[in-house]
Amino acid sequence: MIYQLFPIKEKTDKFHDECGIFGIYSPNKVDTFSLIQFGLFALQHRGQEACGFSVLRDGFIISHKSEGLVLDFFRKILNSECYHGNAAIGHTRYSTEGGQSKKNIQPFFGENIYGKSTISIVHNGNLVNAQYIRKKLESEGVHFISEYSDSEVILRLIQKYLLESNSSLEKAIKKTTLDIKGAYSVIVLMDNKIAAFRDPNGIRPLCYGILNEKTYIFSSETCGIDSIGGIYIRDLFPGEIILVDKKSIKFSMIRKKKYIKKRICSFEYIYFSRPDSLIENINVYEIREKSGEKLYEQHPVEADVVIGVPDSGVPAAIGYSKASGIPFKPILVKNKYIGRSFIVPKQEMREKMVNLKLNPILYEIKEKRVVIIDDSIVRGTTSRRLVFILRKAGAKEIHFRSASPPIIAPCYLGIDTPSRKDLISYTNIKENIKKILNVDSLEFLSMNNIIDILGSNNYCFGCFTGIYPVYKNINCTKINHEKK
Repeated sequence: MIYQLFPIKEKTDKFHDECGIFGIYSPNKVDTFSLIQFGLFALQHRGQEACGFSVLRDGFIISHKSEGLVLDFFRKILNSECYHGNAAIGHTRYSTEGGQSKKNIQPFFGENIYGKSTISIVHNGNLVNAQYIRKKLESEGVHFISEYSDSEVILRLIQKYLLESNSSLEKAIKKTTLDIKGAYSVIVLMDNKIAAFRDPNGIRPLCYGILNEKTYIFSSETCGIDSIGGIYIRDLFPGEIILVDKKSIKFSMIRKKKYIKKRICSFEYIYFSRPDSLIENINVYEIREKSGEKLYEQHPVEADVVIGVPDSGVPAAIGYSKASGIPFKPILVKNKYIGRSFIVPKQEMREKMVNLKLNPILYEIKEKRVVIIDDSIVRGTTSRRLVFILRKAGAKEIHFRSASPPIIAPCYLGIDTPSRKDLISYTNIKENIKKILNVDSLEFLSMNNIIDILGSNNYCFGCFTGIYPVYKNINCTKINHEKK
């Protein structure tokens, strides 16, 4: 028998965000190599497949990118002083559109007739009309390097509009945003200036801060700003452009106010963002802890111990414990050094990988009634295996709680999600899922409670409802209707 001898991505009960972006601008030369390294390392959780950066040095842009983790990537760069300049942008990648080819690693950059880079961009999100625009640009003679990367589509459109009547970068960005549809937070480096902008719904996060009076920072999350000792100012508004050069900082909008509708991804609070981050000035950890409190109010149960699935399920478990009085204990031990994939030839061995990632402290479980809390249930495969481990350890009862509503729909706006048929809540009612997981009870946080916790319904809840701020195509029907 011939086995596949290459890393196999494990299908887990988690969504994966596409990436994290970071940028810094100073009127003077600074240690951009270290600053971009710290910023990207802080955003490593948003993408672990590849990373890269561009530095503005002496009027031109130097880029470096590769597969692998941030610290491994930077460790291989021998002459770091070559990457000292007055501005830099960077990207951590988890592939969605375009796949895992090295050609799709960001930043993307454009060159002049002398072969020197003069513009570079990093992008978090996903365009729903990228292939249409790409074909149109290719018919006009525009050459693409990547394999269907929507990020490069944004770059080539900006370049196109910069050439038309010598438009300014601000005007070129505004024209570009009239063509593209979907989710995008973007940072552009060009001609001794930096620009950052978000789509009119603000679906993917982007904030800015300062390191000193004249040094500006842009980051997917505030943890990136914190990592270099900066001060968080605020998140960019949906549809906002911020442009910084040596003389000033300028704020403008890509649309009139009536076309702006805030719909940031609710999963940023549930899972994607680091718990120490602020998203739209809301504390992520606090949201997760409140979700646990609401879960108990919504579905109380008698038990001996509450445990959380590390890492994102732990704050909700602490909240559940506080509301119920049932003690929380960190019984699930996580291997912090495990990779994302393994070279394992047999399915039987791949199924055992969850034991490598999470292992219980046995004597804390035996003959106990256990409440186990995770941030979400996607496929149900890892959840089912985790319940099996707890049963084997001697748990008397297992009550599973999800700190988010049932996921019934995939995402087209910058998240790597399974197809509908692979989503356990799309294909099964709650009672069936309870049997599949082999738990004594199963409950999900209600939509009303998640809206109450977040303070409004001005968020994208597409994976829970099938209703999106932007649809994949004009014929797209609501998935919850299709499900019926």
